[in-house]
Amino acid sequence: MSSVRVLVVDDYEPFRRFVCSTLGKRVEFQVVGEASDGLEAVQKAEELRPDLIVLDIGLPTLNGIEAARRISKLSPATKILVLTQESSAAVVQEVFSLGVQGYVVKAHAGSELLAAVEAVCQGRKFVSRGIRGQDSTDAADLPDLDREETFPSPAPVKGELTRSHAVQFYPDDEAFLVGFARFIATALNAGEAVIVVATESHRNHLFQTLQAQGVNIGAAVEQGKYIPLDVAETLSTFMANDLPDPVRFVKVASDLITVASKSAKGELPRVSACGECAPTLWAQGNADAAVQLEHLWDEMARTCNIDILCGYVLKPLQREQENHIYERICAEHSVVCSR
Repeated sequence: MSSVRVLVVDDYEPFRRFVCSTLGKRVEFQVVGEASDGLEAVQKAEELRPDLIVLDIGLPTLNGIEAARRISKLSPATKILVLTQESSAAVVQEVFSLGVQGYVVKAHAGSELLAAVEAVCQGRKFVSRGIRGQDSTDAADLPDLDREETFPSPAPVKGELTRSHAVQFYPDDEAFLVGFARFIATALNAGEAVIVVATESHRNHLFQTLQAQGVNIGAAVEQGKYIPLDVAETLSTFMANDLPDPVRFVKVASDLITVASKSAKGELPRVSACGECAPTLWAQGNADAAVQLEHLWDEMARTCNIDILCGYVLKPLQREQENHIYERICAEHSVVCSR
């Protein structure tokens, strides 16, 4: 492959460094410029006429989709590879309709970025395995992206790992606590260990509710089968610049699951986790961070023997006003329920 001139566009400077460093592993890839917002990306694309642009979608000033639309008109010879947290099949189809040739979910960048760049430069399309409904990086059959996971996977056979990442939308706190208490009691009765990440008020109510239902929650805590954590303290362990840091998150989540699994029963110890970290971020007005965190949990569900329940107290008016966020949240889960 001859030398490929690349423009890297991402508003998060540490991630731009990661992309540039990864591309630097191949002598044929030459980073000729960087940009941190959509308008700057369009301007540099017109000025530099790079062979390839690695483009994020969630950009300030001008989002990546509109930037791709403008760049395709200004510099039609420039190929575009989208590298983003967004894993919605609908978004993939939209950007491909604009002439984008490749799409990589950031959570898979470490293993897919170089392969994606090479494929796009050779005139082939590339779609990340992190896209809902897409199991292969072969993007020849893009209509397959329409597939949706509507129902939970069938019960696993012995020794099999399954992805279980459910979201439940509740109308109020009372329904939220009833739903979480049922989830926790079911898991403990099945011999699983449970991790609960919630506010102090919710943790106290859950403890009292479970005790009233006859669950020996005190003993479960002592045995390490019930691990209650504060939502604010937990978020502080992996948030950086108002966004979840993927490396920190994986370390924190993996350590928790490892500790919990030691107290679970069975040949293949299973852990359940329920919490409100992402809901807290959305409630604080940081919807992008909430979606990114749900994506990281979804990746964890794919690789670990864990059942995850995310609980949102969502009023009908909020869902109507912020439906685009609601849909993005739903897209990061294998099961969606509402009451």
